[in-house]
Amino acid sequence: MKYFVDFTALALLYALVFLKRWKSCGKYALFINTVFYVYLVFVLYFTMMPVITALPFVFNHPYKPMNLVPFSDVLNGRGDFVRQVVLNVLMAVPFGVLFPLTRYKTGVNFLKTVLFCFLMSLGIELLQPLINGTRASDITDIITNTLGGAIGYGFYVVLRPMVNILRGDQSILSRFR
Repeated sequence: MKYFVDFTALALLYALVFLKRWKSCGKYALFINTVFYVYLVFVLYFTMMPVITALPFVFNHPYKPMNLVPFSDVLNGRGDFVRQVVLNVLMAVPFGVLFPLTRYKTGVNFLKTVLFCFLMSLGIELLQPLINGTRASDITDIITNTLGGAIGYGFYVVLRPMVNILRGDQSILSRFR
C-alpha cells in the first residue's frame, strides 16, 4: 500500500503535468520522455521508495552521515561489494543514453550528461537516509552511478546515427543517398 501512494502520485504527475507538454512536442519527444520518466520512476523505486508515507517519520530517526571513504566496502571486504558496484553502474547506464535523447533539440554533451547523472545520484544519496532510517549513503554509489552515466553516454554516441535515422533527420538520410 505504501508504494501504491508513491506510484499514484508519480502517475498523476505524468498525466497532469508532463503528458500534455510532451505530446505537443511530437511523437518522438513523447516516446523518449515517457521512457526516461519510467526509467526514473524505477530508479526511485529501487533507491528511495516509499517516500510519501515515510514523510511524517522523517525526523523520527537519526540521520546517518554519508560514508566519504570511496570503495571502503571493497577495501575492507565488507558485504557483497562487487554486486553493489556492478548494480550501481548498471542502474545509471540508461540515464547516460536517455538523457541526451530527451535533449535532441538543444543538444547535450558528455560533460552535461555526466554532471546531471552525478546530481541525480548525489540527490538520492543525500535523501536516502533522511527518508528511510535503515538506508545509508555512500560516496562509492555516487562514483559508480556517475561512471554508469558516462558509459551510457558512450552507448548513446554509438547509437546516435541510428536514432537520427529513426527520428527522420534529413541531414543524416541525405548521406546515404
